[in-house]
Amino acid sequence: MTAESITADASGTWKLGDLPVHRLGFGAMRLTGSAAFHHGTPSDRERSLTVLRRAVELGVNHIDTAAFYFSSLRSANELINTALSPYPDDLVIATKVGPYRDHDGEWGTPARPDQLRGHVEENLRQLGRDHLDVVHLRRMGQESIAEHFGALAELREAGLVRHLAISDVEPRHLAEALEIAPVVSVQNRYAVDRPDAVGDEVLRLCGEHGIAFVPFYAVAGAAGERGATSAHADAVLSVARAHGVSPAQVRIAWTLHQGPHVLAIPGTGDPDHLAENVAAGALRLSEDERVRLDAARNRAA
Repeated sequence: MTAESITADASGTWKLGDLPVHRLGFGAMRLTGSAAFHHGTPSDRERSLTVLRRAVELGVNHIDTAAFYFSSLRSANELINTALSPYPDDLVIATKVGPYRDHDGEWGTPARPDQLRGHVEENLRQLGRDHLDVVHLRRMGQESIAEHFGALAELREAGLVRHLAISDVEPRHLAEALEIAPVVSVQNRYAVDRPDAVGDEVLRLCGEHGIAFVPFYAVAGAAGERGATSAHADAVLSVARAHGVSPAQVRIAWTLHQGPHVLAIPGTGDPDHLAENVAAGALRLSEDERVRLDAARNRAA
């Protein structure tokens, strides 16, 4: 079976609230160009549109995006709207609010609670939607998220948002949010080469509460927004050779093996990489391979 013939349903399914999604999804940040945000070479527009359409053809029905995902010439939300609208009935689009970038791409002061409605409405406008499926409040260093999350809960009551989620949080922030409204997803940085005791605890708590845990930069590792890393632990390389796959596919498979509630949202602007990423949802690691990868992660601490 070739990578091109494997679809996202091989990764299994999970529900974001009442919305079923395949566990292998797609992150839209890389659609805008060689740099994750404003600087660098803008993406080829037609290629980015092709990637989005091909992702849906391969069964991807969970796309992660944000209004602040834009480069000098490209907006991820606009590309999604152009490529996929009218949207398939089963497509779930998750977005994020909180961070702010001006038209020159510079980061500004994170939104106050009373400004979050404007962030939600901007995503609605760019995506051409009358409501957002899932909105993550991206914590920007604040000690408490209660006031911001409460503002989003009001937008949920108003019908602008269907489900609420949070991002870049610690266990105490999850507890705060759950006191206010249901949480369907938590996005935290998490990767096979990045030991993270706080992330491990958040992952565990999400499993207990039936909440999706959605790692970002799982493929990029330490490279972060710059893109897929070329620095792989020996264990990752060894497992990749054994299966005849790329190290990136092993990283995605390890992510999905962390629990049935764990989703993956690898992003790319390359159609070939897209097919490889989706195929990683079918990669099954042996218990020995998982132990070796976990041990390598612990050694990196």
